[in-house]
Amino acid sequence: MSGACHDPSSVDMHSEGPWPFITLRKYYHHGRLILWRARQHRKGLVPAERGLEVDRIPFWQTRRYNWITGLFFSIGSLLFMLGAMFSLMPRDWVATPSAFAIGVTFFLGSIPFTTAGYLQHFQAANASEFRTNFAQDKPNQRVSFVGWHPASPGWLSTFTQFIGTIAFNINTFNAIRPATGWYSQDLTIWLPGMIGSVLFLVSGYLAFIETCHGYWAWRPWQLDWRIVFVDLLGCVFFMVAGVLAYVPKNTEPAWMPAMANTQLWLGGLGFLVGAQLLMRESRQAAA
Repeated sequence: MSGACHDPSSVDMHSEGPWPFITLRKYYHHGRLILWRARQHRKGLVPAERGLEVDRIPFWQTRRYNWITGLFFSIGSLLFMLGAMFSLMPRDWVATPSAFAIGVTFFLGSIPFTTAGYLQHFQAANASEFRTNFAQDKPNQRVSFVGWHPASPGWLSTFTQFIGTIAFNINTFNAIRPATGWYSQDLTIWLPGMIGSVLFLVSGYLAFIETCHGYWAWRPWQLDWRIVFVDLLGCVFFMVAGVLAYVPKNTEPAWMPAMANTQLWLGGLGFLVGAQLLMRESRQAAA
């Protein structure tokens, strides 16, 4: 969100954000105090603060777009939780799905995660620059599929998350028919999973500081804070699960797979709660 266009009736009063980012601006417009928040701006939430008419709002900032993004995250989360639950079932149970079926479940769950991740990134890639002149605040004329906004924590967050979902696509696909040998499994399954987990954790924290307007804040009464907080918790659980999924050269302790799948289930739960809150938040959009 670099750059600003001003008019005589608007005066910046205050800017906040974790260095080097600016995620909150407070200023007057025609005598009215305006709060510009980076996350709400790129998602098209509370558009009255931007002064846009409903018919000028781009489709990627509509209520339906935000709701569908939350829906895809919900589907992916449910499938990950289902795969983790199947993995925790005793192998000698008749009703326990096969390892192949469990692998397919995880892979199917990774696809809606990637879809939702890109939908969010597309939104951030096309976010307009900060302006205090409402008359000039209009959708970008050129649509960008990736964009380049390194000064925006929202763009960095959605970009790292999207790349992380691709790593999970590779991780879960290779796990359907795992290679033989511990080294090959760590290289083709564990390593992509770790890369995805690290990127998710980075993404989750960037989204958190964007909403907090600082490195840390405790605001459970705010809906947007609850969304990024539970998502960040989910990222932490995914990270722990990724570390524990390592296949050692020798015999693997019996507790490791169970603990990894438990953490995976909790990570899916965190994202499911966040996705449901995201769908609820979509009602704040004007159209």
